[in-house]
Amino acid sequence: MANTISQSDETLRQMFKTFNHFLLLVFRLGLAKYGNQPETSQIMVLVHTGRKSGLQRRTPINYAIVDDEIYCTAAFGHLADWHRNIMANPDVEVWLKDSWWAGIAEEVPEDDPRRSDLMREVLIASGFAAPAFAGLNPKTASDDELAQVSADYRLIRIHPTEARTGPGGPGDLAWVWPVSTIALLAGMFICKCSRKKRERRS
Repeated sequence: MANTISQSDETLRQMFKTFNHFLLLVFRLGLAKYGNQPETSQIMVLVHTGRKSGLQRRTPINYAIVDDEIYCTAAFGHLADWHRNIMANPDVEVWLKDSWWAGIAEEVPEDDPRRSDLMREVLIASGFAAPAFAGLNPKTASDDELAQVSADYRLIRIHPTEARTGPGGPGDLAWVWPVSTIALLAGMFICKCSRKKRERRS
């Protein structure tokens, strides 16, 4: 099993990490349902605990739901920080586009007879990310091609245990929209009043 990645993969990994900040903001603003489809890229936010810091971490990742279980994959295997975190502490939360759950994460063993099919489902649900990241079309790739590309991937199963509600979850920044709308309308009203005053003086 590989424990290192190439320079090109590391560059791609850093690009994804930067893009993840944008995706997390999308969820926090309550916009996750827009464009979040398997045809484009089906994304959730995985909330996990740092194995060293003990702090809460949030990582957007692709996923698929099969038989009421949530599956995702760590493309960089054991080098992925979130994978190492959930192996140390499997208690996680998942932010889906329309719900929020607590759950228990576990790694699907490599000898699981369903592993290849489940991996394919996750890669298909990742939409454009699979061809860009893995370099293959998971819908048409053979089992051998899929196995070769995903040899170092770790497949994770998350069993949802409890629906979550309240503050601190997806949409926690949705208040920005009404506040910004009110501020915009107030600004327009002030500008209109100022313009009328100038017109009366002229």
